[in-house]
Amino acid sequence: MSDGNGHSRTPVEILDIHVPSLADFPPPRPPRDALWPALILFLLTVVSTLAVGAEFGLSYAQNREPFSGYQNPFALMLLPFQHPSLLALGIPFSFTLLLILFTHEMGHYVACRIYGIDASYPYFIPAPTLFGTFGAFIRIRSPITTRRALFDVGLAGPVAGFVIALPALAYGVATSRIVPGAEESSAVVFGHPLLTRMLSALFHPNIDVSWILLNPVGRAASIGLLVTALNLLPAWQLDGGHIMYSLSSARHSRISLGASLGLIGLGIWAWHGWATWGIILLILSLRFHHPPVYDQWQPLDPARRAWAFGALVIFLLCFTPWPVWLQ
Repeated sequence: MSDGNGHSRTPVEILDIHVPSLADFPPPRPPRDALWPALILFLLTVVSTLAVGAEFGLSYAQNREPFSGYQNPFALMLLPFQHPSLLALGIPFSFTLLLILFTHEMGHYVACRIYGIDASYPYFIPAPTLFGTFGAFIRIRSPITTRRALFDVGLAGPVAGFVIALPALAYGVATSRIVPGAEESSAVVFGHPLLTRMLSALFHPNIDVSWILLNPVGRAASIGLLVTALNLLPAWQLDGGHIMYSLSSARHSRISLGASLGLIGLGIWAWHGWATWGIILLILSLRFHHPPVYDQWQPLDPARRAWAFGALVIFLLCFTPWPVWLQ
């Protein structure tokens, strides 16, 4: 057969010869983060939480509230380094808290792996605070393409951490001690979220919740609840912000600003730390908008919408207007 130019037409067999193209090669793997920074941060967080946990363990053994009778509670963090044997008392608190934080971040990490999203190792943040840490985080380095993927990644962390914190808190409340007036002599008073009050009423009916002296495992679990509540705030790019964006991207900015302003107002009325968080989230919400997903029109199925209601319930169980204050 001719192609009109005096040459025979190219056989179909030749046209079907497979010529490699860029699409035929697998995409290059993203460079992996070095593991040693994450390990160093984790070990430093172990040390910092052990130092704080030593006071939680010692105070529980002495039937008193943590940091009671001290003018400067932060100075107690240096005692375990002067007396290393005290660090062993911090193991129950440290390991429980780190397990909750690690499970939270691994929830995000596993969800990212399921959707093929590039994410880093969990990074822990050691800090000289009353909790020994500022929590942990992972870096998501590739775009999240669908609303369902964003929802699942945002939800997986808080749910995973809550699954660990709930039995730990139940154990801590069930094995707690009753010390009337324990909080009156303490320089630091820790708040009681709704879940703690419910478990206290279950295991210690007709007992004032302020009389319940939590063991170190219960203390770590209560801090885990605070971390969960913070992450579920419907603001910026927190876990709750991801969930809210997947539910309604058009309303995300307004809800984020409203939540930030609400925290500032709550900080004026209750715990001043909420005002600090509100100002930070307000600045971040105004400066850095939530990145869009590629598929803005994919609806969330009824099961995920039910999980969104479940996330709200978890938030209400974990939240307290007064997480901690100094007397």
